[in-house]
Amino acid sequence: MPSRLRGHNPPVPEPELREEDVDPDPLRQFGVWFQEASAALPAPEAMALATATATGRPSLRMVLMKEYDERGFAFYTNYESRKGLELNDNPQAALLFYWAGLGRQVRIEGDATRTSAEESAAYVRTRPRASQLSALASPQTRPVESRAALEQRVAQIAGRYEGSELPLPDAWGGFRLVPERYEFWQQRRDRFHDRLVYTPGINGRWTLTRLAP
Repeated sequence: MPSRLRGHNPPVPEPELREEDVDPDPLRQFGVWFQEASAALPAPEAMALATATATGRPSLRMVLMKEYDERGFAFYTNYESRKGLELNDNPQAALLFYWAGLGRQVRIEGDATRTSAEESAAYVRTRPRASQLSALASPQTRPVESRAALEQRVAQIAGRYEGSELPLPDAWGGFRLVPERYEFWQQRRDRFHDRLVYTPGINGRWTLTRLAP
């Protein structure tokens, strides 16, 4: 028989999410919540990234946000990975930050574009050498013979460039999602949650709307 999860109401934070308390700019409001998550939780930058093929077949995975600012939310990957290929064919994507310890979610939707080659290269150089080796050695998402074969490839590249700077991966770089919609979700008792949505308004401003839980 299939197992069932019994409904329950775990302890949750009590703060309300009220229109009069949030910033009129969703990026600034995200910054407030992200700083609070950073102070309270491990890996607050972890986010689910949803992409889809040109025909609409979806896929989902966890990635790490590397920066956010008025230009959007940036993450890095192999451009020949599944997510890279899907974003190339269909730039529409969605992000989800879930901070369970605070009873909060942030959903962000928009189009993703590649970061510049210069920006991608600068980021690559900040990564630990072992991570750079992994990026060079891995034909991401493609079938491989075995883990041992991958490890051997890492060892070969490490030996070839011992004592010198590693080359930049040919097909590796960043994407930046430009938000068109934000939703801030605050967990409340009895599943009577707060949900506030920001959508583009007039004169560059955002429109704030409350959704039913």
